Amino acid sequence: MVAFANLNMKNELHIFNEIVAELLKLESSDPVVKLGNPETMTQTFDLTVGDESMDVDAFHALLQKVVLNTPRTASRSFFNQLFGGRNPTATLGELLSVMLNISMYTYKVGGPHVGIEREVIQQICKRVGYAEKKSGGTFAPGGSMSNFMSVIMARDAYDAEIKNKGMQKQLIIYTSREAHYSIAKNATFAGIGRENVRYLPVNELGQVQTGLLERQLIEDKEAGLHPFLINATAGTTVLGAFDDIDTLGDIAKKHDVWLHVDGAYGGCVLFSEKHKGLIKGINMADSFTLNPHKTLGTPLSCSIFVTRHKRQLLESFAQDASYLYQADSDKFNLGKTSIQCGRRNDAFKFWVLWKSVGSQGLEKIIDRLYHLADVARDYVDQHPDYELYSFEESTAVCFTYKDIPVEKICQALADEGKLMVGHGSFKTHTFVRFVAVNAHLEEDDIINFFKRFETFSDSYDNNSDTGLFPKGRLNH
Repeated sequence: MVAFANLNMKNELHIFNEIVAELLKLESSDPVVKLGNPETMTQTFDLTVGDESMDVDAFHALLQKVVLNTPRTASRSFFNQLFGGRNPTATLGELLSVMLNISMYTYKVGGPHVGIEREVIQQICKRVGYAEKKSGGTFAPGGSMSNFMSVIMARDAYDAEIKNKGMQKQLIIYTSREAHYSIAKNATFAGIGRENVRYLPVNELGQVQTGLLERQLIEDKEAGLHPFLINATAGTTVLGAFDDIDTLGDIAKKHDVWLHVDGAYGGCVLFSEKHKGLIKGINMADSFTLNPHKTLGTPLSCSIFVTRHKRQLLESFAQDASYLYQADSDKFNLGKTSIQCGRRNDAFKFWVLWKSVGSQGLEKIIDRLYHLADVARDYVDQHPDYELYSFEESTAVCFTYKDIPVEKICQALADEGKLMVGHGSFKTHTFVRFVAVNAHLEEDDIINFFKRFETFSDSYDNNSDTGLFPKGRLNH
């Protein structure tokens, strides 16, 4: 039985190494886990917790079973989400952060890691083009919460009394129909209301139609409503489209409306000379989100939020607490500009990566992803059995293959342990969505994806109303 006196960190790290070694081996030999039916999960794993401690050997065996039956997001067959792969250096930073177990609200607790976070934020602001003394930022728990921070700041900048008196006016948010779903959620969190989000049509590339946005904004003003935020997207979830930030910046300035750029997916093009033109005009944004955990292989989560209004950041999120902020100036009390109190040290893992490879190394990662996407896009474009729904400025490659039903084939691939790839829709089209976000892949990995996809798809028929079945297999 486990007793506290018998717990030893060195022993647990030994078990950790053993489990991870097995995981790394399986990521290569058996890259896709067959999850099975979630309803039967408790029959597969003993997930119950009780009053008594568990036998040590049985406990470690259970840990390994759970870990080895978890989806393998770093394998060469995972293309399902807007993150994937595992940068070894960034992972080292994450593991060290876990061991240190500090919280990033004061220098007294965070020590040099406060300086690390400040340095990362300052360098991002500099690259965006923000004035050094007026800009700032923080690390938030994911892109959705980074976007939420923009809503709060924009709301408070429009009407500072909302923080004290609550909502007195009908405020309006503008975004594209292809924007991330967090925009609607955040409208509810901030008291704006889902019905006060204007979802604007997009063009054939998935970019918001800026002319329609401005017309809607003017109509709302004339109707006595209060436009306060334009949300632009740098890398939409499905097509990976980049809104015209330059034009949106002009509109926002003209109408005195806050401009936020949700670059959770595509914002890290900031590090690439070749591709940063996709976010031309980013210096006009009042706030900007980018997620190194999506395209730079940094472990989840790592979401950076920056703004050119450092003072507003403090005014929206600062709250004095004498039991916490007991020393040092506010510039070292990172909790004063955070949405959280207790906060993970998400800056360190990204700093470890950036420090080790330099800005040039980060640039190579981004350029590599676009190259891999080009390999995939060229393959689809040149193959007569495929239809391409993507464009060159994206690392998402969307396609259909023959007459195979998209949703069914993606599910069947996962169920059979072949590939993990998702699907999406744009206007009237539904397609497979392949995403190039793992910079550790080779060109052969991309070609092999399509070969396996074709072999598997060609072995299935779609005559059944209930699903796909291998040819010759009985439909039970």
